[in-house]
Amino acid sequence: MSLLTSRTRFSAASRTMSHFVRSPEGHAAVLGFVGSVMIMFGGFGAGSVRRQDPLLESAHLSWLRYGHGLALSTAFVWIGVVLMITAWVRLGRATIAGGVTLNELRAIVPMWIGPLLLAVPMFSRDAYSYLAQGALLRDGFDPYAVGPVANPGVLLDNVSNVWTTTTAPYGPIFLLLGKAITTITGENVVAGTMLLRLTMLPGLALMMWAVPHIARHLGGKPAVALWLAVLNPLVLIHLIGGVHNEMLMVGLMAAGIALVLEHHHVAGIVVVAVGVAIKATAGIALPFLVWIWMVHERERRAELAARNGTTEPERHSEIGLFLRTASAGVGVFAAVFVAASAIAGVGIGWLTALSGSAKIINWLSLPTIMAHLVTVGTSWFADVRLAPVLEVTRLMCAIALLVILVWTWWRFRRSEREAVMGILIAFVAIVILSPAALPWYYSWPLALAAGFALSTTTLMILVGLSTWLMLVFQPDGSIGLYTFPHVAAATFAAIVAALSLRTVDPLRLRATPDEVVGPASKPVVRTDDVPQQPAPADRVQPSTDRAGR
Repeated sequence: MSLLTSRTRFSAASRTMSHFVRSPEGHAAVLGFVGSVMIMFGGFGAGSVRRQDPLLESAHLSWLRYGHGLALSTAFVWIGVVLMITAWVRLGRATIAGGVTLNELRAIVPMWIGPLLLAVPMFSRDAYSYLAQGALLRDGFDPYAVGPVANPGVLLDNVSNVWTTTTAPYGPIFLLLGKAITTITGENVVAGTMLLRLTMLPGLALMMWAVPHIARHLGGKPAVALWLAVLNPLVLIHLIGGVHNEMLMVGLMAAGIALVLEHHHVAGIVVVAVGVAIKATAGIALPFLVWIWMVHERERRAELAARNGTTEPERHSEIGLFLRTASAGVGVFAAVFVAASAIAGVGIGWLTALSGSAKIINWLSLPTIMAHLVTVGTSWFADVRLAPVLEVTRLMCAIALLVILVWTWWRFRRSEREAVMGILIAFVAIVILSPAALPWYYSWPLALAAGFALSTTTLMILVGLSTWLMLVFQPDGSIGLYTFPHVAAATFAAIVAALSLRTVDPLRLRATPDEVVGPASKPVVRTDDVPQQPAPADRVQPSTDRAGR
């Protein structure tokens, strides 16, 4: 009987998947997979490849890195990126309309990241820094005291020049991961990169679990949240393709928040503490989790009072309740962090190394924008250098950030929803006001924003922003923000992507006279896109257009 049931379930699942693959959403999933494959192949020439790559040389593919080969590789990467963005927007239209289930979206994730697991590091060279820092710990150096330059070798050869003398700004658990990986792979950069990328997958799995759970608590739609925060090409291409430890940090942070929302307070704080031991940014969530714990304590006492037949719960001092929950949270966090530091054999030098990001100068951070505006605006009557102005603007923004963080923590404390909103605002403030920002930093607030009930207009803005951030860096990790044609092309693509979330053909490229334009809040519906066959019982057909962009 059990075998028959299993066969029946497998047959039903096969029929459902077969129908999905033949649907417009299934076509979008395949399109995204094709894009991922193109990124993988193009990356061998245009990605963040090793400076000396014996594998390409032995395969007689070194020509992909130069001249016409480089142009071809670059075209492959950008076409693949555009295909993934196109597929993502198509899935977004269908998901918003209710035409794609949460499990279908989860099934697409491994489909899209599969080729990226085999790619060279894309849009960043940080993976080589991670390996070099892990090798420092492996070889007896303190990564919080010296940079990779102290340990010459093949791993050092591939680190970006700006980071060779920079001490590690990451937590002890991430350094332990780097040590373990380089102990296993030695000086083999390819094996080290692949194993490093595999260690990021638990973070992705945690996001796939946690983001829908957070959405259920905050009133958002779990499927839309997963589509926005996980299937987003900005997340998959940068965090998996680019091999960034944000994948682990964001996954652990989101999982910890989800656990606390579900009343598993100690477990949630432990998970967030592990995230802090990967990258310190996750620690921003901890003070807000104390508020959620306090909210739950008040609710528990109110329920207990109701059971006991009293009209009001027992009165307790808010200060006392805060001290108890805060001290418990701090104690749990400290225990995890001290244990991790002791196992790694390092101290808290990573706190002083956090300033290393100040070496990054680009237009993605407000202090840099302000400094550039001052120097450009005064250039016609004064010779003002960028460096001293940047020091002033960074100090101003640091003060503003501190004020915002304190105000946000105190202001958003009365409910679960407010506390998570506070974490979201804090992350946005950090990304904008910090001395430096990079495109993948926006994955921090995105994981939380996706959980709220977002209007289509808000989703369009987030799609446009994600697309623009995905396109403003070069596949080899260099910055495209200072090249006007590059920025203009990225901006145009971002606008089209945002409009395409609501309208199938925003540029009016299709010659379809039978177009029917609905109300302003509705997508454009075309008569030739309406299914001619009745929908199967196990699928819900959306009421809006789900055709390709």
